[in-house]
Amino acid sequence: MINNVAYPPLSSILPPDTDKAYLVPRYQREYTWGQWNWESLYDDVFSNEIGYFLGSIILIQRPVDPNTNVIEYEVIDGQQRLTTVSILLTVFYEKLSGLKSYMDDDDVFKLMMLRNRIVLSGDKSRSRVVPQVQNNNLADFRWLLHERVKLKGLDVYPLHYGNRRIARAYRFFSKRIDQAVEEENRLRAVDGRAALDEEGKVGYLQQLVDKLLSAVLVQIQVDNHSDAYTLFASLNNRGVPLTAVDLIKNTLLSHLDTQSDAELDSYFGQWQMVLSNLGDEYQTQERFFRQNYDAFRRAVNAPYATELARFPLGAVATRTNLLAIYEKRIKDDAEGVLEELLDNSKIYGSITSPYGSDLNNEVVTELVRLSHIQGAPSYMLLLHLMKRSEELGIDEAMLADIIHYLVSFFVRRNLTDTPPTRDLERMFIRICEAIEDEGAKGADAVALIKRNLLAVSSNDAAFEQALRGPIFEDSPDSTRFILTELATPSVTKEMRGLWERNNSGMYVWTIEHVFPQGSNIPQAWVDMIAGGDKDKASELQELYVHTLGNLTLTGYNSTLSNRSFDEKKNRVDRSGNKVGYLNGLNINADIACYDEWTVERIQQRTDRLVAEVVELFAM
Repeated sequence: MINNVAYPPLSSILPPDTDKAYLVPRYQREYTWGQWNWESLYDDVFSNEIGYFLGSIILIQRPVDPNTNVIEYEVIDGQQRLTTVSILLTVFYEKLSGLKSYMDDDDVFKLMMLRNRIVLSGDKSRSRVVPQVQNNNLADFRWLLHERVKLKGLDVYPLHYGNRRIARAYRFFSKRIDQAVEEENRLRAVDGRAALDEEGKVGYLQQLVDKLLSAVLVQIQVDNHSDAYTLFASLNNRGVPLTAVDLIKNTLLSHLDTQSDAELDSYFGQWQMVLSNLGDEYQTQERFFRQNYDAFRRAVNAPYATELARFPLGAVATRTNLLAIYEKRIKDDAEGVLEELLDNSKIYGSITSPYGSDLNNEVVTELVRLSHIQGAPSYMLLLHLMKRSEELGIDEAMLADIIHYLVSFFVRRNLTDTPPTRDLERMFIRICEAIEDEGAKGADAVALIKRNLLAVSSNDAAFEQALRGPIFEDSPDSTRFILTELATPSVTKEMRGLWERNNSGMYVWTIEHVFPQGSNIPQAWVDMIAGGDKDKASELQELYVHTLGNLTLTGYNSTLSNRSFDEKKNRVDRSGNKVGYLNGLNINADIACYDEWTVERIQQRTDRLVAEVVELFAM
């Protein structure tokens, strides 16, 4: 996995007499470090002893170009650090160049060597570190080097260059070095020594350069991107870590047959469309790549399968083998994989974000319900069905029926943990492959799916037992879903949606404990629930406070909190709107008809709601 591990100082990583170049692929992140990172690196290097450990970099060595003899490395991790060091060396070079008339021959030679650590000695139009190209990243870096170290083959001035990070980093380090010279003179004054003259500044700045170049990096060379990704789990780097999805992108774009930047930009645009289909959440993106493999495992493995290994790429896609799976496929057919990702990510995006998709209203409604009950493990099945819908004869009415059944399955599963979470992935893979094995189509495919789900789901007795327990404590998310499903029929156009959030990201409607939770039970509740007996009130609270019969929805939970039952029931806002249990939701109607709340009424309401829920999510 690891080809080589070394602990070189920066002076060896950026040697003045060997043409080593460090290339950051154009499809990685741009330069993202800001002032905190710059300050931290500067202080760490110059406030510690010589040879300070600066972190690690991960590289893949490219074949040496016989025409140039340049040793090129692809920077898998460490681009932020290498770019920042190059900027800092550029600041030192410019400040020392301004003192060239005060240098002796040795100093002039050192200055020339310093320039060769920034640009290649054999080609002054190439920088040693080549940052990522997107968003003017490389253009800004080349302009900086053109201005400060006379990089040849000049590029055009990048518009708004001064406002972006590379120019800001240069200004930051320039100011810090000027402050370091001032501090040195202040210390000399305290010690009774003369201030630095121009020759003294040369020596002092050269000492700082030497100290920077003595800083040590762990340089890890690997053979491929898959090995690089494995290392990220165990290395704690200061840089922004790459994800599995980043590395799949790197592998894909590096294997596409491109003859020009325009072609690569086109492929990069297609990759961006894949991510656009999936949305900004990394969790969703990664899950797509795993489920995209799992949903079509047989077909994907067909070219590699042998008698001894049916699934040589992996029985299931996991976070640890995900990159290896895609790397193998990409090496064999990069364009085919990209086309597949474009098609399947569009389908997957309509599953995860159905609003605005081409799906009909019934399917959209069921997908939203499935999302609310956290049914994401089933998305691989839906991807399989929707990808093959024409072949399987699955129309949207059938699809809505399947999703509706999945909602009931996940309500039961999430409350009973049957089947356990660890089994869900393989269970849905088996269903996908059972459809293929039985050649099931149309209504037969729908029946097969339901039959397989029912076979592993909890029965009504187990479901009812879970519903009668401390449901909120055991599964607050499922409890919220159940309450909103019960309340949905009574929601009017004038009411805000039960899943709507406010500007702070909090749900407008929240779960309310009628008999309040919390160890400090108000006296009014002690009197009502336990006839004034605090110990008994605590015992009853432990038994009933989180049960279904004691729970409801209100938009004013923080306002109601520990108020008395009567206050909760009759509460109004400043406009006179009823915001207590008279707020119009059907699940509050039976609470609102009482003048007091007792254990018997909690039990009665639990019985009624449990019966409704079992029927609502029948399988």
